[in-house]
Amino acid sequence: MTLDYPVPFHTPNLVWDSTIAIYLFLLGISSGAVQLAIAYKRSNKIENLSQNWIIRSGVILGSVPTLIGLTLLIFHLARPWTFWKLMFNYQFNSVMSMGVMLFQIYMLFLVIWGVVIFKKEIEALINRFMPKLQFMMKLIGIAERLASPVEVVLFVLAAVLGAYTGFLLSALISYPMLNNPVLPALFLASGTSSGIAATFLIILIAGKLKGDSHESHFIHKFEVPIMVTELGLLVCFFVGLHFGGGQKTVALHNALSGFWGAVFWIGVFFIGILIPLISNMFVNDRLKYNRNFIILVSIFDLIGVFCLRFFVLYAGQLTVA
Repeated sequence: MTLDYPVPFHTPNLVWDSTIAIYLFLLGISSGAVQLAIAYKRSNKIENLSQNWIIRSGVILGSVPTLIGLTLLIFHLARPWTFWKLMFNYQFNSVMSMGVMLFQIYMLFLVIWGVVIFKKEIEALINRFMPKLQFMMKLIGIAERLASPVEVVLFVLAAVLGAYTGFLLSALISYPMLNNPVLPALFLASGTSSGIAATFLIILIAGKLKGDSHESHFIHKFEVPIMVTELGLLVCFFVGLHFGGGQKTVALHNALSGFWGAVFWIGVFFIGILIPLISNMFVNDRLKYNRNFIILVSIFDLIGVFCLRFFVLYAGQLTVA
């Protein structure tokens, strides 16, 4: 089945809508921010972890967007009050159910990691308000001794979570554009990019970091390689559709036409990739490490990733095999 032209937000073949696109966007931010925070922690000697804003942002952006995304997913169900069945009744042949399991394990390790990082603050709260819960400090002490392997597992889980957002769409096998092996890698790369951008926004808008600082230099090291990787994966994604023939070629034509074609070329490619990439590669260091400039580029990056999620989800459902 084909369409003569893409109809935005009103495709007759629609299975998943904007709620899922936002859910995928939020999980990507979580995945990218946690990977960045762990990479920074393991690459630098940091005396007071809880006071470092890259690591703080990793804990905040790792948990809050994921919880918001899960809440959206729950209310997206036909019967939201039965969400607990999805949470505790796993179906190993369901990619959505496996995602819920991944989310639970990921959040468990994220909580353990966050508790170790904020150990002093938690201890102060317990001593002041909940002295009967002193036994919890022993549990936190055990977690602290396991901090290194927990951190490694969490990093891997964050990467798997980023890739899972692509696997989730690949499960829609009747849609030739979505049933694509490049999607997991593309969503992992773009999610990592959005996590970095969101981290920059939090610490710069909050005034907790200067544009020209050790932390900024560290984050900037990842931006160009990740954006180049994202661009390369997009090329692979479209080339695969072009040479796939049949409905894959039709899906490519439909996706890059009309409204969703404009979303891709303007939102994803121009705003989300080209402007940030040129900004990071060719501007001088004085501008590159300017606080307002970084904030602007980070906003463009997030807009691009947000548009990519909507583009892939909606344009991918325009054509059925």
